[in-house]
Parts: sequence; structure tokens; C-alpha cells
Amino acid sequence: MEWLQVEQNWVLTPPKPKGVIHFLGGAFFAAAPHIAYRRLLEKLASYGYVIVATPFANNTFDHGQIAAETYKTFQKARSKLFLDYFPVYGLGHSMGCKVHLLLNCYYNCDRTGNMFIAYNNYSAKRSVPFFKELAVTIPEMAEMEFYPSPEATRDLVDRQYKTRHNLLVRFFDDSIDEITDLSTQLKLKFPETVKVQALPGTHLTSMGIDFNWQAGNSFTPFDAIGQWLKQGVHKNNHTLEQVLLRWLATNNPDRKSIDRSSVAS
Repeated sequence: MEWLQVEQNWVLTPPKPKGVIHFLGGAFFAAAPHIAYRRLLEKLASYGYVIVATPFANNTFDHGQIAAETYKTFQKARSKLFLDYFPVYGLGHSMGCKVHLLLNCYYNCDRTGNMFIAYNNYSAKRSVPFFKELAVTIPEMAEMEFYPSPEATRDLVDRQYKTRHNLLVRFFDDSIDEITDLSTQLKLKFPETVKVQALPGTHLTSMGIDFNWQAGNSFTPFDAIGQWLKQGVHKNNHTLEQVLLRWLATNNPDRKSIDRSSVAS
């Protein structure tokens, strides 16, 4: 399998697909999901899931706009690749989880289920590096907040989030995720179909890779990501991969066609 760019998405298509995973990465790394999350996404593809990784730039405080753009971009690839007849799962990391929540609230996404890894819904003051320092120089920044705000996002999920099957993954050494809050909220809506899993690792565990990254003739931001990850940042995310695969097998509408024993325990 090779990564192909389809309507601005990065796509992996296995020989005999049984489902589609729409992936959204976290903040800066969302711009190159096929590089920053390569090991995880290729592992999922090897088990028969088409990967549609939609890049987005984190250059706006309007997360609703990002949700709208990623929805349109994904839908174009879904239509072009004739993926309408496969179950679709959302998979997000950090900020990508919030964008998936907004997608499912704003649009009729018809997701079979969603997987949230290290969800983050903090305010701009807590999320944006050097926010306080910049606000001193640019006073207008002091009043800036993400849209929708953390509070508005929680309210939106309460009122409009309809995807019943959800997997929420948190890591033991992650001090900036809000999986616990999200799980409490979703369990009130869907008490029987929300699974929470705590694993060893940190906020960046899902970005582990184990391939020899070679920079091109001209050094690009993508090369910078690859070289940084190559230094050994959380190479072993095997446990995370197995947790996702087991949940996917359990929540596939056509379970009989899946050999669940092939997913290592």
C-alpha cells in the first residue's frame, strides 16, 4: 500500500476493505497526518481499513470553520473513491477529537463509531503557546477564545452529538487531556456504548513511528516533523494499536466477516 493524495486527503487503501477510518490529527501535526501518525495509520490499514487522513492548518481560532473544511474535504474523497457502502469510523488525536465532535454535531456524518485519543478542549489561554506574553503586546488577544469555546462545545455535545458507539483512550502520563470529562459526558448520553481505556504513555504516544525517514532534496516542514519523530518519540504504540483494532472488530456491523482472533491480544 502507498499513500495517495485524493482531494487533499492522504489515503491508504487495502486490497479488501471492510471499513473506513477518517483520521484527524492534533494541532500542528494535523498538517501532515500521514507522516506524524504513519505507524498507527498503516497498522490499521493492514487490517483492512481504508484510511482517509484529512490535513488541516491550525491557523485560526474558529474550530467550527476547521470542522466545515475537513467535512467537505473528506466527503470529496469518500465520493471519489466510492466509499459510501462501508462503515465509517472517526479517529482523532487531541484537537482532532474536538473537530470530530463538531463534525458529528454540525453534520449528518452517519458514523458507525468514533475513537478519541487524548482529547483536548482547553481554552485558548491554556492551549496557545506564549498566549499571555502575546496578549501584553497585542491587547486584543486577551479577549480571544476558540469558537466554539470549551463551554459551548460541551453544550453542543450535550444537545447534538448522536454517535452512540465511542472509544475514549487516555494515557497515564498525560496532563493535558480531558478524556475523563468527555467520558463522563458521553456516558450520560450513551451509558451502554461508551468504552474508556487507560494506557501507558503520554500525550504523543499515538505519534510513534518506526521507519527510516529520509529528508528530500529541499528540507520542508514535513521533513522537520519526520526528523523530530525519528529521534525516538514514543516509538512503541503497539498496545494502542491493539486496543483500537479490538474495538473496531467489536463494533463492525458485519462482525461475522472479521476474524477477531487475528487481532493479537
